[in-house]
Amino acid sequence: MSQWEIVILFFLIAVLYASVGFGGGSSYLAVLALTGMSFIQFRAISLLCNIVVVSGGTFIYFKNGYFNWKKIIPLALLSVPFSFLGGYVKISQTLFFTLLGITLVIAALSMWISKFSANSSIQENNGSVVKDGFIGGIIGFVSGMVGIGGGVFLAPVLHLTKWDTPKRIAATASFFILVNSIAGLLGQYQNPDFYFEPNIALVLMLTVFIGGLIGSHISTTKLSPITIKRITAILIFYVGLRILYKHLL
Repeated sequence: MSQWEIVILFFLIAVLYASVGFGGGSSYLAVLALTGMSFIQFRAISLLCNIVVVSGGTFIYFKNGYFNWKKIIPLALLSVPFSFLGGYVKISQTLFFTLLGITLVIAALSMWISKFSANSSIQENNGSVVKDGFIGGIIGFVSGMVGIGGGVFLAPVLHLTKWDTPKRIAATASFFILVNSIAGLLGQYQNPDFYFEPNIALVLMLTVFIGGLIGSHISTTKLSPITIKRITAILIFYVGLRILYKHLL
C-alpha cells in the first residue's frame, strides 16, 4: 500500500467517523495493519489521529452543555489509568494482531447493533457508579493495549443500557475517546520499545484534522449517520476477519 493510498484512506475514515462522533482509531489500525509498518509504531499513530479528530468534537459538545460530569467521571475514573496500563503493557506481535482482529470484529458488531437505538428517545437515568466504573476500566484497558480510544465499544453499550440521551452519549463517547487516547499514548511512551516516525505521523494527523472538520460538517446535513455506521461496520468486520485469518491460520 502506497503512502498516498494510506493518506486517502485516513481522510475518508476521519470524515466517516467524525460524522458519527467517533475518532476512527479502529479503522486507522485496520489500514496500518495491512502495511509493512511495525505494530508498535502504528498503535501510537492511531491514538495521535484519534486525539486530533475528537478534540474538536469534544469542545463543541462541551460548549453546548452536553456533558453530565456526575455520570462521566465514574466512566473516566478507571478508564484513564487502565488505558495507560494497557498502553504500557508489552505484548508480542502475534498477540497484538489477535487482539486487534477480535477488537475490530467486536467493534463492527457493536456499531451495527447501536443503529437500532441511535434514533430512539431515551430518558436519562441515574446509572450506577460501580457499573460505570467497571465498564470504563475494562474498555480503557483493552483500548490502551490495542491502540484505540474505545468509543466504538462504549457508545453501543450506553445506548443498549439506556444510559442517557443520544446526544449526551455521543458527547460522553467523544470525551472518553479523547482522555483514553491520551492516557494510552502516554502509556506507550513509557514502554522502552516505543518509537514512531514523526514525519509520517504529522502528515496523517493533518489529514485526519481536515477530514474531521468535513465529517463534523456532514453530521449537520441530511446524510444519515446510520447509513455511515452500516458501511463502516461492514468494512471493519471484513478487515478484522482478514487479520484473524492471516495471523491465526
